[in-house]
Amino acid sequence: MTLPVERSRSRRPVTWLTLIGVLLLPAVIGGILVGALYKPTDRLENITAAIVNDDKAVELNGQLVPLGRQLTGGLVKGADDQPSNIDWVISNDEDAAAGLEDGTYTAVVTIPENFTAASLSTRPGETPEKATIGVQTAPNARVVDGAITGALASTASQVYGSTLSSQYLKNVFLGFTTLSDQLGSAASGAHQLADGASQASTGAAGLRDGLGQLSSGASALADGASKLAAGAGPLASGADQLSSGAGALAGGTRSAAAGVTELADGNARLAKQINALAAQIPPNFAQDAQQLSDAAPQINTALTDAAAALQKAADECTGTPEQCAALRTASDNANAALPKAKETVTQIGGLSAEATKLPAGVSAIAEANQKLADGGYAAAKGIATIAGGMDGIAGGATKLADGARQFGTGASALASGAEQVASGASDAKTGAGKLADGVSQVATGTTSLADGLDTAVSKLPTYTDAQATNLADVVADPVSATGGSESLFGGAAVPLLAMAVLWFGALASFVVFQAVSARSLTSRRSSGLVALRGFAPAAIVGAVQGLLVASVVQVASDYAWGDWAVFAMICLLAGVAFAAVNQALVALLGGAGRWVSAIIGAFALATSIVSTVPPVLAAFASLLPTSPAYTAMLGALSAAGGVGAGAAGLVVWAVLSILVTTLVVVRRRTVSARAAAIAA
Repeated sequence: MTLPVERSRSRRPVTWLTLIGVLLLPAVIGGILVGALYKPTDRLENITAAIVNDDKAVELNGQLVPLGRQLTGGLVKGADDQPSNIDWVISNDEDAAAGLEDGTYTAVVTIPENFTAASLSTRPGETPEKATIGVQTAPNARVVDGAITGALASTASQVYGSTLSSQYLKNVFLGFTTLSDQLGSAASGAHQLADGASQASTGAAGLRDGLGQLSSGASALADGASKLAAGAGPLASGADQLSSGAGALAGGTRSAAAGVTELADGNARLAKQINALAAQIPPNFAQDAQQLSDAAPQINTALTDAAAALQKAADECTGTPEQCAALRTASDNANAALPKAKETVTQIGGLSAEATKLPAGVSAIAEANQKLADGGYAAAKGIATIAGGMDGIAGGATKLADGARQFGTGASALASGAEQVASGASDAKTGAGKLADGVSQVATGTTSLADGLDTAVSKLPTYTDAQATNLADVVADPVSATGGSESLFGGAAVPLLAMAVLWFGALASFVVFQAVSARSLTSRRSSGLVALRGFAPAAIVGAVQGLLVASVVQVASDYAWGDWAVFAMICLLAGVAFAAVNQALVALLGGAGRWVSAIIGAFALATSIVSTVPPVLAAFASLLPTSPAYTAMLGALSAAGGVGAGAAGLVVWAVLSILVTTLVVVRRRTVSARAAAIAA
């Protein structure tokens, strides 16, 4: 069955079969493109990629750590919230190279042999080294296959790196808590040491006073003995009393010697306790504290660089206003918190520097107490010697009582011995005074040490395991972006494909239909009606094509019905407007008009795929009839806006194109006199 429509470049009539073919061409092309390209990440199982794990495990604390194997397992398994749907194959270097060459593998991810060693190089004493992985794409891979596998491997590397950094920082923050606990224990021990030293100081002062009294008594004894030597009359009874008193004095002196010995034992035990406290300090405590102090400037530099990078990102933001505002807010908050964070890091560094002196200070206190113990033993020995002298005095006094005739000689000897006792007691008093002063200084220094340790503990931050984990995660990855699309088939692709297939559908219409009727010269209708008669079939076909393309898009994408209704109306309008533009091109330029139309379609596609198009080409593309159609379709399916402006642009292009076609008809219906003469 034929239709009353003129076929282009042929007298054969247009059939319904031809019309159906023209109608379905954009829908079929659009369906193929949308079906092939829509949501490609849901069909990643069609990509086969190889993983080559050349990594060598590293022994850490007596246990092998195979991080390359763990990364391989993570790529194959995927994340908890997003399992991997790429067909991963664990391979070796030879098989991977052969698979890339013959097309078996789309891409190959290679984990080098030093991956674990580099990942663990942040340990103390190691030289930090960045761990890397390699990605190769097959020469015959599809256009986006390499980008998909490369992005996946890059993302896995970044996430794995953030995990390592987070674990390292968590250990650092928990180290603060451990250091605080250890310093707290040291502070408690220092307080106990200070209490013991205070008690020892009090005992030493009592010993000094007792020795002073002993020296005074011995001096008085010497004076009395001299008087006794001069008067032998009452010597016998006085000698008996002297013997009794000397025995008691010897017993008291021995008690004093026992007290000094007990004090020395206390100092010795105190020295052992201090040495035990020193042994509890970790071997690398001073080194770790110094490393922490040295790392403070680097941490401040890293915080400053991070804040500056965030500021730069906010200043150079090219995203949506909401994204830029969020980034600016994050930058302001980071800059506001930066001084306090740097001050805290600096204080921690200062405290760590002071903490390096703790092991040596504790050892010095232990040594001083040991010396006090040794001095106490020597003093006890001297006092015991004095007690022996007192025993001699008692014996002499007894002999004096028994032998009055030897009284003079004995009294003289007694006086001499008493003077020696007074001299020894005076010297012992001086030593006891120095002992009391030394123990008092130890007590004062130990109290200051305990107070300083308490201050250090109060200023050191402490974290629970959960707090350290959360803080480490934030510091390891302080900046994240939201709102971006991870889909390779973005929201602009559907409007672009719909615009392209409708444009080429309109071009196909005027490959089949006649742009200007061959009977325009003899027709009685006006030139406008003749132009509209050629436009009407293509406009109807364009409108139907628009509805068919919109229907295919809705089946594949499932947009909200309100948005789709606007999109369908724009597709219908675009089909009609594109028919008018293609009619004008063919009417004005003939077969070259179809060539120009094809160039316009290709140009519209090329300038709408990526934003890196040269500005000159982008400016030229905005002047094409495809530009308002794309703008309106994109606005209908997204928040980009511009639906009204795009629809108005399509109407303007349609009206202008019909006017051009009408002028072409007018020109063709005008015959020169020479041509009329030749025809006659």
